[in-house]
Amino acid sequence: MAKKAPTKSAKQAPARSDAAKLLSGDNPQIAKGYGEAPVKAYIAAIPGWKQDVAKRIDALVARAVPGVKKAVKWNSPLYGVEEGLYFLSFHMFTNYVKVAFHNGAELRPPPPGVSKHKRVRYLDIRRDDAFDEAQFVSWVKQASALPGEKM
Repeated sequence: MAKKAPTKSAKQAPARSDAAKLLSGDNPQIAKGYGEAPVKAYIAAIPGWKQDVAKRIDALVARAVPGVKKAVKWNSPLYGVEEGLYFLSFHMFTNYVKVAFHNGAELRPPPPGVSKHKRVRYLDIRRDDAFDEAQFVSWVKQASALPGEKM
């Protein structure tokens, strides 16, 4: 008996891509949301070496601040002690990951990157940068004890 050609309905549908759209600098476009799920979706959508940096940041913050509140707004993960008040966020750029400490000018020592906003300080992490986890955790703990920024 001759084999029948598959019918249209039996053919496999083209694979649907559920991947997040990447904006400039490989920053994922993720819908605004609160909690662990949107942050995990954001991190999962980051390509290449920056995903490893984002996973490390997320794990260090979660370890340093038990019960930390997480959200994604403006295509950036946010971390706070109270929902709606955040002390840290990060964002992908072409050649680095920019971590923003919203009251970073009060941290000792302050993170190296200055901002046009008086209180904000940045830490830019490039592909081959050494990452001082102890200093980062110290900043996170200090920042979490300061008033959060309403976002």
